[in-house]
Amino acid sequence: MWDERYARPEYVYGTSPNDFLVEQADRLAPGTRVLSLGEGEGRNAAFLAGRGMSVVAIDSSSVGLEKARALAKKQGKDIVTICADLASAEFRPDLGAVVNVFCHLPSVLRRAVHRRAVAALAPGGIVIVELYRPEQLRFGTGGPKDEDLLATLAGLREDFEGCEELVGREVERDVVEGTFHTGRAAVVQLVARRC
Repeated sequence: MWDERYARPEYVYGTSPNDFLVEQADRLAPGTRVLSLGEGEGRNAAFLAGRGMSVVAIDSSSVGLEKARALAKKQGKDIVTICADLASAEFRPDLGAVVNVFCHLPSVLRRAVHRRAVAALAPGGIVIVELYRPEQLRFGTGGPKDEDLLATLAGLREDFEGCEELVGREVERDVVEGTFHTGRAAVVQLVARRC
C-alpha cells in the first residue's frame, strides 16, 4: 500500500517538515545522530540533515525512501535510508534522538518499537513524537481509521516510561502536510529525554 501511495510523482505528504518537529528541533545539536521512524518520502529527514544532523530514515517502502534520498540530495544533503519492517528492525545504539512523526502502528507493536527506540538512545537522548489520537476519527483530515493505530498521551507515557517528559500534550491544530494530512486535527505530542 505504501509503495503504491508513494509512486505518485508528487510528495503526497509534502516536502516541508512537520510543524511540531520544527518547533522542537533546537533541542538537537548539529551532529546529533537521529533515527526517523516511518520516514516515508523524507521531508523530516531532509529537514534534520539540513540542520547538520546525521539522519537515518527507516521505512518499509523502498519507493518512499528513494524519494527521501532524492529530496535530501536536492537540498544538498545526504541521509542514510533503511528499508525494513519496524516489527523486526534493529536500531543502532547510542542514538542522540529518535523521531516518530505520524508513524502509526498497532498499539502493541508501537509500544515495542518505542521501547526499542529508548534502549537505542544514548543517555540524554531525545524522543520527539507527534501522532494522531482517537479524536481524529471525527475530523477525517488524515491518519488511520482504526482506533488501535491512534495514540494517547497516557499511552505514550507508558511507551516511554522511565524517560523525563519535557513536553506532553493533546491538542487540536491545523495540519497541512500534502494531500493526505490537511485540516483541523487531533494530535498528541511528546518530547522526552532518556535518563
